[in-house]
Amino acid sequence: MNTTHTLRAAALAVLAATCLVAQASTNATADEATAMVKKGVAFVKANGKDKAYAAFNDKAGGFTDRDLYLVVYGLDGVVRAHGANAKMIGKNLIELKDIDGKAFVKERVDLAQSKGTFWQDYKFTNPTTKKIEPKRMYCEKLDDTVLCGGIYK
Repeated sequence: MNTTHTLRAAALAVLAATCLVAQASTNATADEATAMVKKGVAFVKANGKDKAYAAFNDKAGGFTDRDLYLVVYGLDGVVRAHGANAKMIGKNLIELKDIDGKAFVKERVDLAQSKGTFWQDYKFTNPTTKKIEPKRMYCEKLDDTVLCGGIYK
């Protein structure tokens, strides 16, 4: 292989790697979801629920990143904050089911009460693609609520 072919092959390899990195960076990672939830929990503890929920609901509030956003449910199933859809705030979604019939809000509340910190799998509409996709949610119980942030697989 001559130098021109070697350089061309190297340039194509770099281009392909760059495209893969760009594609991968459009979706949040499990580590980013965990960090976002921990940041949210710390923010609630430092600033109180009212200020924290307002920040979580505000897309410019520092708690939304690409397809990653925070949601807060009361242990009764009522949405306290929702970073992707403010219309959900105040609604009791305890009976809400995903496309496969999984009552994921009820399961989330039950897991919060039994485990405190956990990952949960279900299907949900991705706010960036507008398609129903498998989702993995990291959650931590905080007082009478469960605070979560998720990734799309």
